[in-house]
Amino acid sequence: MKDFVASLFTMPPPRPRVSLDTRLMSERLLLRAGDSADWKQWRALRDLSRDYLVPWEPLWPPNALSYGFYCALLRKQWRDWRAGRAFAFTIFLDTGNVRPVLVGGITLGDVHYASAQKGTIGYWVGKPYAGQGIMTEAVRMVCDFAFDRLRLHRVEASCMPANEASKTVLRRAGFDEEGFAKAYLQINGTREDHLLWGKRRG
Repeated sequence: MKDFVASLFTMPPPRPRVSLDTRLMSERLLLRAGDSADWKQWRALRDLSRDYLVPWEPLWPPNALSYGFYCALLRKQWRDWRAGRAFAFTIFLDTGNVRPVLVGGITLGDVHYASAQKGTIGYWVGKPYAGQGIMTEAVRMVCDFAFDRLRLHRVEASCMPANEASKTVLRRAGFDEEGFAKAYLQINGTREDHLLWGKRRG
């Protein structure tokens, strides 16, 4: 009984502090926080991939590709990063050129510590780079970051039942399909059903 009572007042371990300069790297991918200098690449890829991305994302505002929108997005991402609430990475592919090519983005968001010790992953990849295993690799990298750096116990994800590409990514990255949620998220202006997925540390 004493041990149980003592556990109620045990302070959780401190939240890991992660620098905004953090880089996650593999042989072909670089994941880092976005920067204002990335805007032209980001805008070009999002514009090129609009029809490919719109069915799976929240409704795009009229200024979705503007520099002002992008900078506002970056400021929010940086605030969340410094607070430990979310970690948004821009994905770059090493093509052998001097400068890596921006190919997508991935975020570990809704991060909870203490008893929950979990986060939720979301991602997008530009149409020219789909089907090349890039997102599966990036998801694995961010899961390693969540488990090893943040010491989280669990990473969650969701996708619409018709999104076969995303289901393939999650299966290959080691996620288990765990449930179904009706009208779970608002996608392109409509509440959509989602499949729920999870991956545990170890």
